Amino acid sequence: MERLETVRQKVIECTKCDLCKTRTNSVPGKGNFQSEVVFVGEAPGRNEDKNGEPFVGVAGKKLSAALEEAGVSRDEVYITNVVKCRPPNNRVPSTKERSTCQEYLKKEISIIKPKIICVLGNTAFNSILGGSEITKFRGKLVRKDKQLYFLTIHPAATIYNQELISTLEGDIAKLFDLIRELKNDKQVPIDIEYTS
Repeated sequence: MERLETVRQKVIECTKCDLCKTRTNSVPGKGNFQSEVVFVGEAPGRNEDKNGEPFVGVAGKKLSAALEEAGVSRDEVYITNVVKCRPPNNRVPSTKERSTCQEYLKKEISIIKPKIICVLGNTAFNSILGGSEITKFRGKLVRKDKQLYFLTIHPAATIYNQELISTLEGDIAKLFDLIRELKNDKQVPIDIEYTS
């Protein structure tokens, strides 16, 4: 817990890129530091910037609802973003901003040691695994460097396309089925294997 608090403080005080000049608050990850899963989104939006917490806006409510549907409370998981400060006008964070912030995400993951990292949306998919077209790969379990990743759409996508709500809910349910199997030391089928 203490080590995560250190990362949190560093994120709050961070001035490594120009986003520090336009933010209201930086947004460190939040949640259960003993979680089996870490959810990683793109970057904070307006509500997150205002409150200094990840996924507290409309997209956050969609994620919470999908978790509840899977029988999981938000307090049981850890939620963070690739980039910890809001890009102006909610634009997609630049490659430079993502790489500048990368160290914080790596530290959060190394402290929590989740069974699975749930990658939410294209930007996170690209930043973490170099992938694109999340819709083509969503619902898949990926292994890279002995770490498991589960791919799904960003909850924000469900705001503009209501049909995606059932997609997100189905993926989150599948994610927690996989986690239960892993906890029982069962083999889970890997859909994509990255070789270093």
